[in-house]
Formats: sequence, structure tokens, C-alpha cells
Amino acid sequence: MWKKIGRLFVIKTRFEACLIIYALAVGAMARGSAYLHEYPGIGGKLLLVACSGAVFLAGAKIFDCLRYEQAAARAKMAD
Repeated sequence: MWKKIGRLFVIKTRFEACLIIYALAVGAMARGSAYLHEYPGIGGKLLLVACSGAVFLAGAKIFDCLRYEQAAARAKMAD
């Protein structure tokens, strides 16, 4: 039972990864927009850039991990 529920939280395809990255980006840009209103000037702009940069780093890591897991699964099936 717990394994079935746990599988819902596993990213299996690039499409699922893109959906998650999109959701992260929407949230980060909303937070960045709030930073622009809270901290006008260069401080708010730097925080906005930091929010968007975090999404780029997280997206790259998600895609790398997905590629690694798929390669490991192919290697396991080949043996």
C-alpha cells in the first residue's frame, strides 16, 4: 500500500520533470515579484535573479538525476 502511494512522488519521465520545473518556476517568479515590491531597487532585482537561478539549478539537477536513473535501469535490464 505504501509503495503505491510512494510511486506517486517519483519522477519517471521528462514530461513529468518539465511539469515540476514549470511549477517551481511559477512559484519562484511569484516570490521574486513579491521581493521586487518589498525591496525596491537593486536588492529586489538581485533576489529576483536568485529565485530564477535556483529554478535553473534545480531543473538541471532533476534532469541529470532522471537521466542517471534511466541509464541505471537500462543497465540493470541488460544484465
